[in-house]
Amino acid sequence: MPVRAPADPDATDAPTDRGVVPPHGQTAAGRPDVGPPLDPALVARLHSRLVAAPEADRVTVLAPFTGEPLHRLPQSTPDDVALAFRAAGRAQREWAEVPPAARGRILLRFHDLLLQRRDEGLDVVQWETGKARRDALEELLDVCINARHYARDGVRLLRPRRQRGALPGLVGVRELHHPKGVVGVIAPWNYPLTLAASDAIPALMAGNGVVVKPDNQTALTALWVTDLMAQAGMPESLVQVVAGDGPVIGPQVVEHADFIMFTGSTQTGRQVARRCGERLIGCSLELGGKNALLVLADADLERAADVATRAAFANSGQLCISMERLFVHEAVREEFLARFLPRVHAIRLAARVGWGADMGSLISQRQLDRVRGHVDDAVAKGAELLAGGRPRPDVGPYFFEPTVLAHVTEAMEACSEETFGPVLSVHGVASDDEAVARANATSYGLNAAVITRDLAHGRRIAARLRAGTVNINEGYAAAWGSTRAGMGGMGDSGLGRRHGDEGLLKYTESQTVATQRLLGFGAPPGWSDQRWGDTLTRAVAAMKRIGMT
Repeated sequence: MPVRAPADPDATDAPTDRGVVPPHGQTAAGRPDVGPPLDPALVARLHSRLVAAPEADRVTVLAPFTGEPLHRLPQSTPDDVALAFRAAGRAQREWAEVPPAARGRILLRFHDLLLQRRDEGLDVVQWETGKARRDALEELLDVCINARHYARDGVRLLRPRRQRGALPGLVGVRELHHPKGVVGVIAPWNYPLTLAASDAIPALMAGNGVVVKPDNQTALTALWVTDLMAQAGMPESLVQVVAGDGPVIGPQVVEHADFIMFTGSTQTGRQVARRCGERLIGCSLELGGKNALLVLADADLERAADVATRAAFANSGQLCISMERLFVHEAVREEFLARFLPRVHAIRLAARVGWGADMGSLISQRQLDRVRGHVDDAVAKGAELLAGGRPRPDVGPYFFEPTVLAHVTEAMEACSEETFGPVLSVHGVASDDEAVARANATSYGLNAAVITRDLAHGRRIAARLRAGTVNINEGYAAAWGSTRAGMGGMGDSGLGRRHGDEGLLKYTESQTVATQRLLGFGAPPGWSDQRWGDTLTRAVAAMKRIGMT
């Protein structure tokens, strides 16, 4: 029988100390000491990089670990957004003349600075997001991988390419790639380092300027990483950061950009795509997901339990490509749960800047309310709690236990809506066909995973899943970390791809330059149109016979 959370009919939000990492100590005011505060001088310096007037309105940003004020962030105005794009545009015209290899050398210096300044960056990320340090490190290393990849592979991608002409030998063709201009990157709060920097990196390598609009909650992280780019040698005005309420400043970014990279909700993504279409500019959108993990009958169950734990609860489930639905073959369901649930119970929660926690906080009260609402709705409609299910105010104001639900039905919000929190629903299936059909029974198609010992069979199952990335014997990192291959969604999960060749080339305008040599396409002197037409017809037929494309 599976191990389940002990039932307590009288318990509501009563905390326990299970899985809690003890705090460092107490502050002078008697509050838990979550770690050294951010240096006010650093905060002031980062604020100075923001495109906003000194007398700008400010919003108070709360630290998720404590719920207390972290800093007061200046807010950009629509005029500030226009100013940012003009400044980035001026710098971009000079940057476009810099050879790609020289751009790449700056990105490699940026890569090294990230590693040298690792602890400072991780502190900023943790204070703003409340995530565990190992999740913050995952972000920083992801940015390093992207910087290294595009610094080197970008030179190949941007090199002029010779293509076969319409009449081989008579037509010479070169394909060139020009930068779009200034790219607008609209980044969310859940992975603020990755989604501010890793999308900007290929745009910069392609010769563009960039204006980043982060979420107010995580603007310091975006400012920190763009400051590091400047220290690495990126032209000072080439990368700009604006801050403000999304519905106010976001549309202004779309209004001025030459291309938009947006990561966020499907609802907002539709609005962004609609406006980009009206302006006839390109966009790439990574949107929501309701990702499925399939545990097949032949799976290594120890490995499956490890993968499922990390895939569902990394970053407190606040990850577009994390798993929210788990389909387990009935033949191994009970045995799998007997391995999986103890791992869930053992997850260590901590409000701590530093190492030692498996899972951190949710980002805000709003996110806590959403997660709690999905769980309460499911339980009220008949779902069974196998683990978790409660807020943990004893750890921090926005903490929620890692939660596993069974008997989740279509009548429940947690079945089809993206929870974006540490909540996983477990479903038994009688066959692989049923698992594939139920995994595909969603309008989303971002990420999926298959756990099996038979890799050939796993690849066949993966090809049937309607998702932009599928991982075999891993939850998300294998596909995400493979930067030579594209990453993005199908259906309501978005348009376009980050990573891979498309991740850079989408930020360019392709130009074909064809040179006609010797004979042209008109009939040579003294030839009739019929004779010339017959000759061209025979030539086209011959090209097909010899296999030319």
